[in-house]
Amino acid sequence: MGNFQEKSTFIWNIADLLRGTFKRNEYQKVILPFTVLKRFDSVLTYSKKDVLKIYEENKDDFSITEMEIPLQEVLYDEEGNKLNFYNVSKYTFESLLEDPDNIEENLNLYIDSFSTNVIDILENFKIKDQIIRLAEGNLLYLLMKKFSEEKIDLSPKAVSNHEMGTIFEELIRKFSETSNEEAGEHFTPRDVVKLMSELMFINDESIEEKGIIKTIYDPACGTGGMLTFCEEHILSKNSNPRIVLYGQEINPEIYAICKADMLIKGNAADNIKGPSSTLSDDKLSDKHFDYIISNPPYGRDWELDEKIVKAEAELGEEGRFEAGTPRKNDGQLLFLEHMISKMKENEKSRIAVITNGSPLFTGDAGSGESDIRKWILENDYLETLIALPGELFFNTGIKTYIWIMTNEKPEERRNKVQLIDATEEYDKIRKSLGKKRNIITDKHIEKIKQYYNTFEETDKIKIFDTTDFGYTKVIIERPLQRNYQVTEERLDNLYSISAFKKLSESKNKNPEEKLAEEEQGKQKQQEIIKSLKTIGDNKFTNWNEFESEVTNAVEKFDFIKPAMIKQIILKLSELDETAEIVTDKKGKQKADSELRDTEKIPLKKDIDEYFQEEVTPYYPEAWINKKEDKIKVGYEINFTQYFYTYTPPRQLEEIEKDIEQITQEIRELIGEM
Repeated sequence: MGNFQEKSTFIWNIADLLRGTFKRNEYQKVILPFTVLKRFDSVLTYSKKDVLKIYEENKDDFSITEMEIPLQEVLYDEEGNKLNFYNVSKYTFESLLEDPDNIEENLNLYIDSFSTNVIDILENFKIKDQIIRLAEGNLLYLLMKKFSEEKIDLSPKAVSNHEMGTIFEELIRKFSETSNEEAGEHFTPRDVVKLMSELMFINDESIEEKGIIKTIYDPACGTGGMLTFCEEHILSKNSNPRIVLYGQEINPEIYAICKADMLIKGNAADNIKGPSSTLSDDKLSDKHFDYIISNPPYGRDWELDEKIVKAEAELGEEGRFEAGTPRKNDGQLLFLEHMISKMKENEKSRIAVITNGSPLFTGDAGSGESDIRKWILENDYLETLIALPGELFFNTGIKTYIWIMTNEKPEERRNKVQLIDATEEYDKIRKSLGKKRNIITDKHIEKIKQYYNTFEETDKIKIFDTTDFGYTKVIIERPLQRNYQVTEERLDNLYSISAFKKLSESKNKNPEEKLAEEEQGKQKQQEIIKSLKTIGDNKFTNWNEFESEVTNAVEKFDFIKPAMIKQIILKLSELDETAEIVTDKKGKQKADSELRDTEKIPLKKDIDEYFQEEVTPYYPEAWINKKEDKIKVGYEINFTQYFYTYTPPRQLEEIEKDIEQITQEIRELIGEM
């Protein structure tokens, strides 16, 4: 079986052995680690005799973890490629089958004899837990025998590192598609990854230069698909570059998959860090990269990271989160801050990241989300934002957006942001994969790239200044101008006053005592109402006069404080433009909190001019609250608004004609009955 596609299919079909003992969504927990184990075993076969000889000579002086030192001379595969892992056990896949009765014990000994980097992978796969289940189900020998068949020769001569990576990636994809709930968290569809990488590298001639060294990083790398695709993209443009991949993943099993894939392909697997959260445990804190690409989790709570993240945010420019932190139920903007912090300081870096709509507009002026957007836009990091079609992912049908960011924009794009509406660039797939019903084909990718290179406005492209997304949020006040009267209807409003309502509430756990306390409270409420009724039903238009009346009426209740008196007055009042405007001791007008409103004024617009044009004509008595803490600058990207096309309503005559037609059809149907 020479074709690696056939090998992938053969390995995939081995999963049929697991039916009954394992659930369908558990197959990958067995097949993937055993595929990795088989590849490692096949690669090490060539040097096995030499490794065992040197191990026997040095085992008294070196531990297994240190054995790389004396083994340096012989760690090569049959193709002459240098190896960075080894196994000092006498066993191989084939020899383990020679002792069926002890296969479980011997296999565990074989696993323990690997170098540390492989053991780390296998431990995160929890392979020994799977070995126990396989042995209990009498499947371990059968599975090992299947993986030892000639059809599945995974030696370097039969399968190159690149081909092995493709086999592994194909298996990951298939398992992801059959376990759609998990797939969306750890596996980004290839069509989306291809589009992101094409946009990140678009017009980048540096990747074609001879002898280049390029670093690529994914802070939420999942199975490593994005990193691999980026590497392949550069290799398609350059036959001899040096590409160094880096990533970090929080999920142990997914981290193991990614690290194993890197090791299988001959990449530096130690550059894949985890399993731990990038937000609170950046294991590449001293690194900066040429390219950064990621699909961070959507709407994921970052409460477990909160303490460390907020402490780092306090460091300002010395930390990764100098712009602030969003609310705890969604950490996408934290990933954007982190990725920007990983750009090189004096060299060009580019970022491609995909998010849902929340990071674009969630959060008002002064919120963490708005402050982060403000920081991104004011520092001119955002180059292009592309709206994608819905139903692209395995576990969600929501629409998503690709952010292209850089620290070195071309001259014509400086202080500009390009928005691209690519929501119609897709084809339907014949069979849904979970919630994935759409695919972005090469044809659509080329169209979107054309949109990118068309840096002028069309119905699908909008060009904005970075400041166009900013606004000043101001509070508009109107004077407190009311009449005041004690009526039955207005007295009912008192029950909406928290302090008044609580008078009839009790936290006593004893039922009888609780009831007694509540009755006493209700009696107090009625006594207050009775006292207020002594004021009479005269209508007042002066706050101070009515305040004096209310104060006298309730003075016997020592638990009623001035703040509660103010609330009582407001509840016994209603808006009245003929009443006297309430002022403070200095004669300054007091504001009516019920009439308080806000205005979002574009940053490019003078606040006072806007107020005179948009507010004063309707409310001549209004004013702007100009206290420093009341005026806030916010940023939001309301993508849909910018591409909204007004559709006029149908003519009334058309609607009436349709109604008449439907009515006639109904009459005819009734007549036939």
